[in-house]
Amino acid sequence: MSRTKALEKVKLTSFDDLFGGREAEKATEAGDVREIPLSELHEFHNHPFQIRSDEELAEMIESVREHGVLVPGIVRKRKEGGYEIISGHTRKHVCEVLGLETMPVFVKEMDNDEASVVMVDSNIQRENIRPSEKAKAYKIKYDAMKNQGKAGNSLKMMSEESGENYKRIQRYIWLARLSDALLALVDNKQLGLVQGVSLSVLPEEEQSMVYDAICRYEKKISTIQANEIKKFSLEGKLDADRLEEYLFSVPKQKKKKEITLRNERLSEYFEEETTEEEMMKIILELLDEWKQKRGGGQNE
Repeated sequence: MSRTKALEKVKLTSFDDLFGGREAEKATEAGDVREIPLSELHEFHNHPFQIRSDEELAEMIESVREHGVLVPGIVRKRKEGGYEIISGHTRKHVCEVLGLETMPVFVKEMDNDEASVVMVDSNIQRENIRPSEKAKAYKIKYDAMKNQGKAGNSLKMMSEESGENYKRIQRYIWLARLSDALLALVDNKQLGLVQGVSLSVLPEEEQSMVYDAICRYEKKISTIQANEIKKFSLEGKLDADRLEEYLFSVPKQKKKKEITLRNERLSEYFEEETTEEEMMKIILELLDEWKQKRGGGQNE
């Protein structure tokens, strides 16, 4: 079967999702395809997207098994030798699973900012992207666009290109300030996106404190609580005791009341040969009688 006919048999929507879509195609309009050994292909230096064993990956494996890699990856040369993958991390993984030795790629000349933008655009439209991946990806692209002198309208441009509301993109960029531990809670829906944004202003040590508290008590934080924690932090009033008492109503333990009766006072009421055990028994019996009379008097 020819490569063209094989391509026609692949569903277009799945093809775009799996292999990089329109943004990858834009970056490959010029240039020749080369077969590069997998051993020379290296991961992008701050690639935020993970490869997961799911239905999408299984579909890709079967497609490559039957037709080969139909859409080449995009790479650039590394100073250290070999090539850095800009688009095609999952394709490389699939080739490794299938025991292939090479993968078709376009070798492009790009600076760090250009490569970062293409890397994000080639992956951001995928389904089932975790919040942590989207947050890191948008932050990478935003920083790259700022370096390119597009800071003034970068959020608007990112919104137009992705189809996502620019305010939501901004929240994701803020969310990227969270520690990996708290981002994992967002991914697992133990911490909401809005709450995560509020907590993202906390310094690393305080974020660790919040993470430990959430894990210890296995409770979610509300928007009001997240904003209050943020306020405590900005005012310099956040510590472990205040955090746990506020979040989980864990008041400091009250000291038990202890009453000591002096022997000289007790000798006025008990004979000298009366033991301590007998004294205690009599005292408790008298207290019970007093309690009953007191209760009866209140009911009259």
